[in-house]
Amino acid sequence: MTTSLTAQITRAPRLFDKTLAEEAEAHVASLPSDLRALIGGAASCAPYLATLIQKEAAWLEGAVEDPQGALTAVIGAAREQGPEGLNDALRQAKRRVALMTALADLGGAWSLDQVTRNLTDFADAACQAALRAGLAAQIKRGKLPGMGLDDLEDAGGMVVLAMGKMGAGELNYSSDIDLICLFDETRFGRDDFHDARTAFVRATRAMSATLSDLTAEGYVFRTDLRLRPDSGVTPVCMAMEAAERYYESLGRTWERAAYIKARPAAGDMEAGNRFLKTLRPFVWRKHLDFAAIQDAHDMRLAIRAHKGLGGPITLPGHNMKLGRGGIREIEFFTQTRQLIAGGRDPDLRVRGTCAGLKVLSDKGWVPQDAADVLTDHYTAHRTVEHRLQMLRDAQTHDLPSSEDGFARLAAFMDRDIADLKADLHARLSEVHGLTEGFFAASRPERPPQPEAVAHRFDDSVLDRWLSYPALRSARGAALFEELKPDLLARLAQAAKPDEALLAFDGFLAGLPAGVQLFSLLKANPQLADLLIDSVNTSPALAAHLSRNAGVFDAVIGGDFFSDWPGEAALTALLTAHLATAPDYEVRLDETRRWAREWHFRIGVHLLRGLTTAEVAGRQYADLARAVLAALWPVVVDQFAVRHGPPPGRGAVILGMGSLGAGRLTATSDLDMLVIYDPAGAEMSDGKRPLATRSYYARLTQAMITAMTAPMAQGKLYEIDMRLRPSGNQGPVATALSSFEEYQTQKAWTWEHLALTRAHAVAGPAALARDVTDLCAQVLALPQDRARVLADVAEMRSRIAAAKQPAGLLDAKIGPGRLQDIELMAQTGALLIGSAAHEIEAGLRAGAEVDLLSTADADHLCAAYRRCWALQCAGRLLSADPPKADSLGQAGAGFLAQALDCDTIAALETQMEQHYAKAATIIDAALPQTGTTP
Repeated sequence: MTTSLTAQITRAPRLFDKTLAEEAEAHVASLPSDLRALIGGAASCAPYLATLIQKEAAWLEGAVEDPQGALTAVIGAAREQGPEGLNDALRQAKRRVALMTALADLGGAWSLDQVTRNLTDFADAACQAALRAGLAAQIKRGKLPGMGLDDLEDAGGMVVLAMGKMGAGELNYSSDIDLICLFDETRFGRDDFHDARTAFVRATRAMSATLSDLTAEGYVFRTDLRLRPDSGVTPVCMAMEAAERYYESLGRTWERAAYIKARPAAGDMEAGNRFLKTLRPFVWRKHLDFAAIQDAHDMRLAIRAHKGLGGPITLPGHNMKLGRGGIREIEFFTQTRQLIAGGRDPDLRVRGTCAGLKVLSDKGWVPQDAADVLTDHYTAHRTVEHRLQMLRDAQTHDLPSSEDGFARLAAFMDRDIADLKADLHARLSEVHGLTEGFFAASRPERPPQPEAVAHRFDDSVLDRWLSYPALRSARGAALFEELKPDLLARLAQAAKPDEALLAFDGFLAGLPAGVQLFSLLKANPQLADLLIDSVNTSPALAAHLSRNAGVFDAVIGGDFFSDWPGEAALTALLTAHLATAPDYEVRLDETRRWAREWHFRIGVHLLRGLTTAEVAGRQYADLARAVLAALWPVVVDQFAVRHGPPPGRGAVILGMGSLGAGRLTATSDLDMLVIYDPAGAEMSDGKRPLATRSYYARLTQAMITAMTAPMAQGKLYEIDMRLRPSGNQGPVATALSSFEEYQTQKAWTWEHLALTRAHAVAGPAALARDVTDLCAQVLALPQDRARVLADVAEMRSRIAAAKQPAGLLDAKIGPGRLQDIELMAQTGALLIGSAAHEIEAGLRAGAEVDLLSTADADHLCAAYRRCWALQCAGRLLSADPPKADSLGQAGAGFLAQALDCDTIAALETQMEQHYAKAATIIDAALPQTGTTP
């Protein structure tokens, strides 16, 4: 049975603006007089409602016959709306939902619960339609691996969690919606994970834009995605596993409280519910958690201080949400009591505030009379809040600041102004008295020292902090004093807090200035987790951060966890950036700053398990190659100002070793050669002309200086040119003809081995092709197999005699380790007569020429991958090979995790086995030299 809105009216606003009322009633002249009076009163008090009535009068005349049925139809249509015309359709639906809920609310036809439920249902529907459209675009473009349009039914494993009032089904009239977007990574293979995450991030951004962009038709919902873990540094859509790891290790009380209201609102509901189930131990602690009360109390005080809402209750401009006695105090009061005992009593795990108060009183955690009073005040506060927001569709909670404003609000609520003010003051005061008294009375006494829960840090370490450069200024010291309690609390959460403190102490000692970083941490407290995690795990990264705290700017920039752009895009980015720099020195410094931010990004991704060592190795190489490719023209142009443009065809940088192979670590030098082609030119043509040979030698030196000079922003990379013809005795730049002659007639076996990894990384494209072709021609020359193998065996023996491994975690030096396996791969490539930048390709080549069996090649490939993972992860911790007995708890845990081992001891055992097996295979493949490697 349907009931018209006219039959349900129990109240109506008084007229405030007669003109607006008359205009509104004229649009609905066919409606009954009581309903016209309600509509006119609403329009007279709220310009926003007057606009909605004008736009939706035709729909309204039919909808009032069954207001709930009409809204249910609107919401259902919105949920099923396809991508075509979605923006306008959702905005029209928003107008209709806003208009009908306002009239039903103002007319007393619907309760607060019915109003907020309809608003929430529409938000769910809008999110579902917008998410489906965003995902459909990704699927149609083939960006979501393995997914077709049929997978839109469950959003391909992505879920939108509604937080805050939307999660609780209590959405405000003009509320933002707080969302956390996650995806089920188990639906994708390891190789597809990156592409899937990228597609989900793009779909999330598209969904948010669909909802929040302001168009000629208005907007749907302002969307806030900042409640996700580490919102300043994480992508807008995260893997569920990554989010779970964050909450288990770093989640804070306010995040536990936020998840009381969390629920799946759109997408894969089943996956969303599974995720919330995994978070139950994080949200609901098994013990009685009275510490949550103090946390919430501190949060309340911090909000008041931040918003300037302290002091006595004075009605003009008072914030009904965050001010004293406001909505947030009731919510904090309810949620903290739920957190205290919800771990033991599942009945307390309800989302709504009023529902929470009821169950808390039923269970004896809150006196019945207090729960009743707070429920009544909560309903009254929310009603006032809705009237304030109906005026102009603004996300405001502030009472009017003028008498005219109060007169409008009183008319809106059909109240006498003096009576309304008295009621508001009484309610706010009573809420504040109740909640403040409960918070104060609930603070636990400090337990005796032996039983203290908080970690006791070494006072001698804390006392010396004020002597450090970063804290010598009054401003720096003051800012740090505000941060210190939170930083210490985070340090105390480490597996070994004292180790973490000393790591942080080392970082702080090396920090030359503190005001900028401390201000950044204060404004973005989520960065403190990243800072402490990095410092505690990696001494090398700690030292880097001390010298280069500005890299945190990149984290705040928002792209820190976006897709890896690749070498070409990085080169284009840096080239464009350097084009805006005013002079050469600034370009060099900007290159350092830019490269450092990307370098830090790779390290953090590896440190936090967001990428693998194999991927990180490629990214470090992409970055180095991009720097060389973008900076080389800058150096050439600067050099040409004095000496003229490069004579002949120019010069290319030939990447060798790991640079040529496209696999570097955090501390790698860059092995490279410079090859030029004079093309018959004898001199440059400039203000100070140079002979061609001298020109390219000095140009190369200029490039080395550009890379290695310790400028204001430090160095870029160390450069190693010992692989050039004749080694350190030869010229730093080699003519193409000389290079060809040397490689075809004079080069040693080891130099041909090195050539298998050569790759042109910078310089003119035509010359780069010629150099690449020449390398291929040299490698294709016939080789004396016996001589090559004898030379390799001799070389291996000399390497083994020259330097011993630093321990079991030294993955580079020693039999069966990186250098040894790389040498074998290069041998295979040389014998088959082709380049093999990838080590695995060289080892497969070795199998093709019967140097290795297929099984042995497979084992060497596997051993190499393990060695590389250890090398790459280890170099993030230190420039020297790590040693188990000197690694901190966090560093050892990271290293073990990077190689999928439970402990560092297990890792050592596993690596020892790999080394031994690989060494045995290589021993068998090469002739004996009389020297045991």
